[in-house]
Order: sequence, then C-alpha cells, then structure tokens
Amino acid sequence: MSHSATSTPLRLGTPRRGAVVVGVAVLVTWAVILGLVVGFGWLITHPWQHAVDSFDNPISRWFAGERTSALNEPAEVGTFLGETIVGMSVAVVAALAFSLWQRSLVPVVFFALLTAGVGGFYFVATQVAPRPRPPVRILDAGLVADHSYPSGHVGTATAVYGGIVVLTWAFARGARRWVWVLLAVPAVVLIARLYQGAHHATDVLASVVYTAVWLFVLGRLLLTGRLFSGHASDRGQQEM
Repeated sequence: MSHSATSTPLRLGTPRRGAVVVGVAVLVTWAVILGLVVGFGWLITHPWQHAVDSFDNPISRWFAGERTSALNEPAEVGTFLGETIVGMSVAVVAALAFSLWQRSLVPVVFFALLTAGVGGFYFVATQVAPRPRPPVRILDAGLVADHSYPSGHVGTATAVYGGIVVLTWAFARGARRWVWVLLAVPAVVLIARLYQGAHHATDVLASVVYTAVWLFVLGRLLLTGRLFSGHASDRGQQEM
C-alpha cells in the first residue's frame, strides 16, 4: 500500500509534521465554515430577513396546518433521535466499535472532531446570529425563543448518522450497499423539527449543508485513500 501524504489517512504512525499539517487544516477549515455559518445567519436576520421570512413562514404555517394527534408522536420520536444526548451516545458507540475493529484511533478522532465542530457551529451561531422561532405554535416546549438558527437537532443527526455512513464506506466495503439507509434518520429529524414549529426551513437546510461540508472535509483529511479507493481495509491489515 502506498504511504504518500496524498493517498493515505492520518494514522498513529504518521510523522508529527504530517499530523500538525492535518491539524492546522482542520482548524482553518472549521474557522472558515464557522464564518460562513455566522455570515449566513446574519444575512437572514438582517438584510435578507423580509425575503427569507416570506419564504419560510408559509412553509412553517403549512406544517402547522398538517398537524394531527396521530402525527404528533412520530414527530416526538424524530426529535428524540436528534437530541444531543442520543446523538452523542450513538457517536461514542460507533467510534469505539470502529476503533476496536480497526485497532486504530482514527475513528475516535474522526467522530470527536466531527461532533465537536458541529457543536461549535451551533453554539457560536445561536449567540451571534439569534433568530426568532417560526410564527406558529411550537410543540417542543422549553425552547429558547431566539435560537431558531441553526438547528442543533438536525446538525447532530446529520453528523452522527452521516459519520457512520462515511466510516462504513471507508472501512467496510461489504456494507456500502445498505448503510445509506441511515441517512433517513437526519431526514426524519428535519421533518420533525419543521412539523413541531421549532425551526424555519432555512434553519434546518443550512444545518444539513454546513454539517455535510464539515463531514466531507474531515473525511478527506483523515480518511483519504479509504474513501476514494475501490477497496476497504480488512481487520488484520495495519497501516505502518
């Protein structure tokens, strides 16, 4: 197997200089994405507010008009799947499972950076670019009134279940055909949050976009070679 810097992922045996370069790239990319997330939040709450609200509000009202007692409970389940504690629990189990299987810390590092980065995007954006919740009755009680943008639930679900898809694609070639079904979870969470009136459409869509970009960047930086090769590693195959 080739061990060039352009074709192999970060490993325990990677020279310190290479690890530093990857670390710097991760930090710079995170900062750039954060700037875009906050910048977009400022745009939709200031100069673009009227135009965006004229698009978002009818969608929120449509979802509110479709509410029924039969749909309320599935929406609660969708929200539950995006809860921070649930997402972090799934992430820990998945990271440890992949790391033990591969005998490598790469999956743990990957998931740690992924979830920490998404959490950072959410925290900073809600503080710097606060946005009121949709003008409908909110079914999820206790939410902060001006933390509509972005959606922490959707970001968490996209990161965790998307992360499992990426690691499966990198390490378990045989499971690539069916693992995509996990992406249905973020979709369910997204619809649930709209249904409950917790977020505007642009809030949840923005969360999917920036989380997907962050996920892609980490995959390229930490798993390059595995993601884009025609084969995955076997349990017994160890990087030098």
